[in-house]
Amino acid sequence: MPYVPLSWLAEHVTVAPGTTAADLAADLVRVGLEPEQIIPPAVTGPLVVGRVLSVVTEEHKNGKSINYCRVDVGPEHNDAPGEGKEPADVPSRGIVCGAHNFTVGDDVVVALPGTTLPGDFHIAARKTYGHTSDGMICSARELGLGEDHSGIIVLREFLPGTEVPAPGSDAIALLGLGAEVLEVNVTPDRGYCFAMRGIAREYSHATGAAFTDPGLAENLPGGTPPAATEDGFPVEVDDAAPIAGNVGCDRFVTRIVRGIDPSAPSPAWMTERLTQAGMRPISLAVDVTNYVMLDLGQPLHAYDLATVHAPIMVRRGRVGDELTTLDDVRRTLHIEDLLITDSPDGELGGRVLGLAGVMGGAETEVSATTTDVLIEAAHFDPVSVARTARRHKLPSEAAKRFERGVDPRLQAVAAQRAVDLLVEYGGGTADPAVSDLDRTARPAPVRMRLDEPRRLTGVDYPAERVVALLREIGATVSEPEDGVVTVTPPSWRPDLVGPAHLVEEVARLDGYDNIPTVLPAAPAGRGLTADQVRRRDVARALADLGLVEVLSYPFVGDTHDRQQLPADDERRVALRLANPMADDAPLMRTTLLDTLLDTARRNVGRGLEDTRVYELGLVTRPAGVGVASSPGVGGRPSDAELAAIAAAVPRQPRHVAGVITGKVVPDGVQGPGRPADWTDAVDAVHAVAEAVGVSVELAAAERAPWHPGQCAEVRAGGAVVGHAGALHPRVAAAFDLPRGAVAFELDLDALSAAGEDALVVPVPVSTYPPSKEDIALVVDADVPAGEVLALVREGAGELGEDVRLFDLYTGEQLGEGKKSLAFALRLRAPDRTLTAEETAAVRERVVALAAERVGAVLRG
Repeated sequence: MPYVPLSWLAEHVTVAPGTTAADLAADLVRVGLEPEQIIPPAVTGPLVVGRVLSVVTEEHKNGKSINYCRVDVGPEHNDAPGEGKEPADVPSRGIVCGAHNFTVGDDVVVALPGTTLPGDFHIAARKTYGHTSDGMICSARELGLGEDHSGIIVLREFLPGTEVPAPGSDAIALLGLGAEVLEVNVTPDRGYCFAMRGIAREYSHATGAAFTDPGLAENLPGGTPPAATEDGFPVEVDDAAPIAGNVGCDRFVTRIVRGIDPSAPSPAWMTERLTQAGMRPISLAVDVTNYVMLDLGQPLHAYDLATVHAPIMVRRGRVGDELTTLDDVRRTLHIEDLLITDSPDGELGGRVLGLAGVMGGAETEVSATTTDVLIEAAHFDPVSVARTARRHKLPSEAAKRFERGVDPRLQAVAAQRAVDLLVEYGGGTADPAVSDLDRTARPAPVRMRLDEPRRLTGVDYPAERVVALLREIGATVSEPEDGVVTVTPPSWRPDLVGPAHLVEEVARLDGYDNIPTVLPAAPAGRGLTADQVRRRDVARALADLGLVEVLSYPFVGDTHDRQQLPADDERRVALRLANPMADDAPLMRTTLLDTLLDTARRNVGRGLEDTRVYELGLVTRPAGVGVASSPGVGGRPSDAELAAIAAAVPRQPRHVAGVITGKVVPDGVQGPGRPADWTDAVDAVHAVAEAVGVSVELAAAERAPWHPGQCAEVRAGGAVVGHAGALHPRVAAAFDLPRGAVAFELDLDALSAAGEDALVVPVPVSTYPPSKEDIALVVDADVPAGEVLALVREGAGELGEDVRLFDLYTGEQLGEGKKSLAFALRLRAPDRTLTAEETAAVRERVVALAAERVGAVLRG
């Protein structure tokens, strides 16, 4: 994000006196920029100019050589009473300093007690080396003005050509440390605002202030840059594999500055601005390229000319290419990477110098001995730079700008600006040789109706206003023909490619607040869909049973093995993600238990042994699904392409599942609690079926991950819609769940579909009294209770208002392999009171039917 100091902004646009960072933020908001924060001054408190009056050098036992100095810090600060200051011939303060690059008479920067330096470093008087140090003489790094910590700041050297004020004067203002800085958040389509040039332009749009474009050749301080010469440093572009149809480099400018003083420091104003912008000052050549990039928006790169072999070639990567980047990391390059190369030993493009638009290489970087510098100013394809930066995890400042679009008309101007600064502050000489490989094209013109802004915004903009605003952003607008104009966007706005983008500019500059707020009339509510109502009913029914709803991520790993699923189980056919969020969970779940069992495990592992959780969610079943090709972006996909895409989307039915562990009835004063068993899972299934309005049938089954002897198959409408029962002990152990844990899972879509065709017939409430009958039937132990229950209901016929199983008994009295099932029947007729004979007839019919179908015997 760009940082905006007001003093720097004022170089390009007229800023009203007294403007604060908060005022600037409010102005930029009006044109669509988003202020992030206002950064307060890095230094607060009494930071003053001091003049060294005396220096006494002392050697201490630890080998440390220190200077005890008396420093004149002005009448207001010298010899503050009551603080134990040592006597002196003239008013001053005593300060201990470890640096030795100054002498008597030098003007320095003194942080007095009460000053706060960058890093929240508080200055106070303290006893050290046998003296009271009543402040601190500061170095550039301690003030956040650079990395030099070898010596303190001597103002005549640090601010050459500047008249140093008297001792006691405010050094914060002198060094520009008291300025607030505004941090601005820039959206990806406004890449030109990653430079002071762009921010100044937007401030001009917001306030009407006069703006001088520093990106125009005629506004350069040193004059128009020279044209390309035949003896310019040779550059070639060989891009046989362009990305997204765009050649990787369409402009490359080089300039040479010779005879630079390697020890020449960067000017204080430049290091101050770089620091305010969040960049670390390094050396003059590097600081100049960074400063020009921050000012104009054009990334530059400086090479040590002595290490570069002509010609430079811009090409794609080759197998085996490697590069040690400026961060001292050796990187293996990709064949899609756009590279800057040179030609040692006559091998064209044989050595890699840097990743184009991202980061340079260590072999040719400017060093402490560099005297001749080759400056590169190029224009690279945004897509290529973005992919390279992400591929190598190098989000450099240059890459941030290139991938958002850099002005292709800016390279010569930026290079000239860098040359001028190196000549002025480094003592170098600009080489007359200039190269400028320019294959850029003008922005494509856009045709727009002048009433298009009104159509899209609802504001009736006059045609003259629309044209004026478009010209204000730098666009060229033709004379209207039949209400249509041809607009050529400015070179720094690659985002303006259609009429809607131009309309946005009109609305933005005219003011979003001028667009009236119209509250649309709300249509009549349709309420929840039947499916939404059904899901809420299911959730409410399970909550009434004491289960808690959870939401888990649908990504899984080895859960199928832990569930003991057979090798040929259809649930093992899972969709694998190309870019999973976690390497150990690359698959989409095929059942809710895939993730719900892990959710239960985490709860149990955190001490909640009595866990009752359920989930309503989608599962992915990719079996039988093919792969569709991606359609192009040039137009709407055809019906056949859309059909192929739809066919390639896996089936995603909605399921409901639950897991119950521990006790469903806790221990209490009534006695010990009741642990969960398979009947609790079956009860949950019945609750779901009742909420959906579907009758289900249960039958014994064997299916992982349930225990073979305690697993029920759930059927509705003749189809299997789920299973319920106790988890297999090995599965419970694999998920660290207590023994006896139970679970259920239902295909809610299939369950709902089974009830969609059922005709709901209201049953009138009978006013006649019911008759009650209890029937106990003895059957073989392997006969499912649900099957017998269905037979009892069938035998009861229309008179059977309610039939339920209330007792299961096994014992020696019944004989081996037998069980007794007791059913309670409530019988009622809609038009009469039942007689004893009718009730007895129902009883006999039930017994006879059960005897015929399952060999049941009435228990005596």
